[in-house]
Amino acid sequence: MTNLNMDTRRYDLDWLRVIAFGLLIFYHIGMYYVSWGWHVKSIHAGPFAEPLMMLLNPWRLPLLFFISGVALKFAVDKAQDGFIRKRFFRLFIPLMAGVFLIVPPQAYFELLSKGEIAAGYLDFYGKYVTADQSYSIILPTWNHLWYVAYMLVYTMLVLPLMPLIGRWAVAMDALWFERLMSGGRVLVLPGLLFVLYRFTTDRWFPNETHALVDDWGAHVRYISYFLLGILLAKNAAFWRAVALTRRAGPLLALGLAVVLSALWANWVWISDQPAFVTVAQALRPLYAWVVIAALLALGQQHLNRKNPLLAYLTTAIFAFYILHQTIIVLAGVTLSGFNLPVAVEFPALVIITFGGCYVFYEFVIRRVGFLQPLFGVPRKS
Repeated sequence: MTNLNMDTRRYDLDWLRVIAFGLLIFYHIGMYYVSWGWHVKSIHAGPFAEPLMMLLNPWRLPLLFFISGVALKFAVDKAQDGFIRKRFFRLFIPLMAGVFLIVPPQAYFELLSKGEIAAGYLDFYGKYVTADQSYSIILPTWNHLWYVAYMLVYTMLVLPLMPLIGRWAVAMDALWFERLMSGGRVLVLPGLLFVLYRFTTDRWFPNETHALVDDWGAHVRYISYFLLGILLAKNAAFWRAVALTRRAGPLLALGLAVVLSALWANWVWISDQPAFVTVAQALRPLYAWVVIAALLALGQQHLNRKNPLLAYLTTAIFAFYILHQTIIVLAGVTLSGFNLPVAVEFPALVIITFGGCYVFYEFVIRRVGFLQPLFGVPRKS
């Protein structure tokens, strides 16, 4: 088991943050190819990739909110005067820049594909910034940047309460908590909270809207992961319990993935069987937590070491996140005009997306100082 100093930088968590954002980018590339609704679609869109996407979907954002909570705890413990103001602008400026500079092409090509507007970006942008509500989507919009908006609100709500939350965190870092989480129970007990949500708040507020003001079911889940990250960030008892599951955790995650895949693959029959529906509904949030715990255990064992690539990606990945979906939309629309086979189009889209993020970050953002705050990049980089 890796010995951890709770006051030193956790490179494993830095890696998991990078991995979480990277998976989010891949997921949005996948959204271009599945049959589910999205901004634009490939001519090859269909159900082929949906089983894999369904296995990724339950835990990709909970992991990100959990890691964000951990990161906030480490940042607060090192904070100097003015931290709340600095954190507000660190999130607010990229959000506003994204809404008015990065996201508009996504809305333009979505409405163009629906036949709701004529070609002409400048004319559309004038309607976008004046909040013309004549269309099937709300303008202006934050699309994939909803995560930034939610993090901004959660952070501003939580920061004034950090002294109280800190006392709770200290009380939990104790022998009683380690005993509670030992024996593999760390893989199950925290997940039961989200199973409870599945049969309460998720039913009361069944639609996840990403619109902030009417997304109460999602808020309960995501702020819970965020708070768990804060509470457990420096909880040595928790991390010791997690480390002991580095073999059992991945195996349990794989087993749950197999069971859920089987249930989802037979949903036409399952949907008429209340008992099976209940099992599937309960296992999904439990699976999400088990995957997160397994990743924490594996990361703690294999990733907690300094690396030059990690240092680069830790700074770059948020800019990649802001940029990526617009690049996917622009590249997807462009590639669709060539009628390429999917075996060519998909890898081309992956290369263009990640390559475009890298080129814009490396050769524009890093070299133009006033752009850096717009993408959440510290000026010193």
